[in-house]
Amino acid sequence: MNVLAHPSPALAERACEVDPTADATLLDLIARMAREMYDAPGIGLAAPQIGVLKRVIVYDLDDEGGDGLQVLCNPVIVETSDECETDDEGCLSLPGISVPVNRACRVRCEALTIDGKPVSVEADGLHARLLQHEIDHLDGVLIIDRADAEERKAALRRYREAVEAGARPGQTSI
Repeated sequence: MNVLAHPSPALAERACEVDPTADATLLDLIARMAREMYDAPGIGLAAPQIGVLKRVIVYDLDDEGGDGLQVLCNPVIVETSDECETDDEGCLSLPGISVPVNRACRVRCEALTIDGKPVSVEADGLHARLLQHEIDHLDGVLIIDRADAEERKAALRRYREAVEAGARPGQTSI
């Protein structure tokens, strides 16, 4: 299994909700996602990035003081701060480039654990940016879709150049 690269059609589709208590393939999916994320190395991955249209994300912010591997099923951002910040983001599905993306500085996300238990995650800084980025993937939205028309055109040009120079999916993380 490999990370899909733009313009793979799966990256533009909305993923389907999962029932963690009834999906027998979920633990295998999470293990594969974690392996791809760590191998990249990246800090987050959404199931559509490996061609599985399920609303599942994995992430690990251990280097930022996080709690190791985290898994969220059916995550939804239910609250965002008014304060936003623009910062460069990379993406495992758009290797070799970064794009300035404006994101809320703080978010509250509701989801299910792999055991099907409801969980609420309050995040700020990089954690908030990561959640917004990965949940965008679940909705078929890439960082280039968040850019204005001029920046999108420039980012796609840089992306083509990076691919021609040998960039491969899974080489860039946010």
